Amino acid sequence: MGVLLKKKDSGRSRERSLEEELQFQKKFNYITNKIHSAKDTNDILLNLQKDILGLFDADRITVYVVDGIRKQIVSRFKTGNEINEIRVPIDKGSIAGYCAATASLVNIKNAYDEKELKSINPHLRFDKSWDKKTGYKTTQVLAAPITYNRYLLGVVQLINKKNGEVFGKGDENAALEIAKVLGIAIFNNHRSAHKAKPTRFDYLITNNIISNKDLSEAMARARKTKRSVEAVLMADFQVSKEDIGKSLASFYKTRFISYDERMPIPGELLKGLRVSYLKSNVFVPIGHSGNKVVIAMEDPGYLPARDAVKRIIPAKEFEYCVALKEDIFKMIELFFDIKRTEFLEGAGSIEEILGKLDPGEEEYDEEVEGVSEQDSAIVQLVNKMIVDAYHRGASDIHIEPRQGKQNALIRFRVDGACQIYQTIPYSFKRAIVSRIKIMADLDISERRLPQDGKIKFRRFAPLDIELRVATIPTTGQNEDVVLRLLTTGEPIPLDKMGMSERDYNALLDIITKPYGMIL
Repeated sequence: MGVLLKKKDSGRSRERSLEEELQFQKKFNYITNKIHSAKDTNDILLNLQKDILGLFDADRITVYVVDGIRKQIVSRFKTGNEINEIRVPIDKGSIAGYCAATASLVNIKNAYDEKELKSINPHLRFDKSWDKKTGYKTTQVLAAPITYNRYLLGVVQLINKKNGEVFGKGDENAALEIAKVLGIAIFNNHRSAHKAKPTRFDYLITNNIISNKDLSEAMARARKTKRSVEAVLMADFQVSKEDIGKSLASFYKTRFISYDERMPIPGELLKGLRVSYLKSNVFVPIGHSGNKVVIAMEDPGYLPARDAVKRIIPAKEFEYCVALKEDIFKMIELFFDIKRTEFLEGAGSIEEILGKLDPGEEEYDEEVEGVSEQDSAIVQLVNKMIVDAYHRGASDIHIEPRQGKQNALIRFRVDGACQIYQTIPYSFKRAIVSRIKIMADLDISERRLPQDGKIKFRRFAPLDIELRVATIPTTGQNEDVVLRLLTTGEPIPLDKMGMSERDYNALLDIITKPYGMIL
């Protein structure tokens, strides 16, 4: 009978141990799965501290991470509020330090037993001062190294079994497994932290144009002086605009548009746009590239600005390019001629003048209607074109009407190179040519023969220049016009022409003779 009872008891204990092992495994799997799926190890450890302590039936836990610069391990997470941070040297003089230095598991039955500590390593000690500071007595200690691919990342340390027993073999295995899972999690966190989000200035740093320290300083100065970081880099760190452009183009994966005072004015795209709206959203249309409208933006990835572009500019496709904020403001001032809108009284900007033109379906014919209906706008447009050419330093103005319903081109020749200034609706190409003919006292009815004339612009605007005008018939009953700008001025006296005294006296002697010619 006694034998039967013993068999029953041993069977029950076996069942109980199997059930306990199963529960232990469930808890362990739950903890490891949570750590694996966590994006932030600190948060998940804080939430799982009770589960981890319950798994080991331990009273306290500390997770250390390696501080490679100081060659220490520092507490990343711990229970107990007596001390904010614990730092331990990576050496054999402490339990956690020995675990880190040797990358081996340490299981101490009694931390105050010096014989036990010396049996592990002669240099191993337990610093009792921590217990004196906190008033908490440490007895049992189980420490496991946190590693990943043989690299030490930290230490997980469990303190004091609640039932007073020592940490067993099962606890050691579980601690090693949790340390392994923590190693993967901490490594992934480090990798995410070091893999910083790309910035607009990565090109400058990777090509050693500036350092991270320079960039941080530039950002601080930009905040303090309320300037853009790009402006600070160019002004204070001697970074070229070209390099800034390459960096921005690389980040936004698009073209960089730099301001050029000779940029063509996209008159048709600017109709109905307000300067204040463009400046507040920091974008401006600058022209066409094939079937696409090209938009210069400070941030091509900013979706609200893109939506604003699509609402106010009618086009099927857009090319969003990046430009400096300062350059965009300069483009707006150039296109809307903000600095010179008062030069010609009542003229307004080139866009305002184009807005007054109302192109119809039929081509405008000045022979039938004269220049009466659109007289004011056409006059202002021609005057504005000449004034802008003068201020841009142009030597010639080319007006090129094209066949059919293609818009007329106006080009400026600056430093020998022709550049587009403006496009004019095809309906008014003949009206503009006729206005120029009237100003040059030419025959507006003659389209089949070339004509030459001269404009004294002082008669039409407060600008003392002269223009030589040449017209020539082209295909489609059109006429091309070229205007050469000639700045008027006082004649230079002979003694101011820089001649030597000998040449000056010889020239005077020659020109005072009653006969002959000097060229």
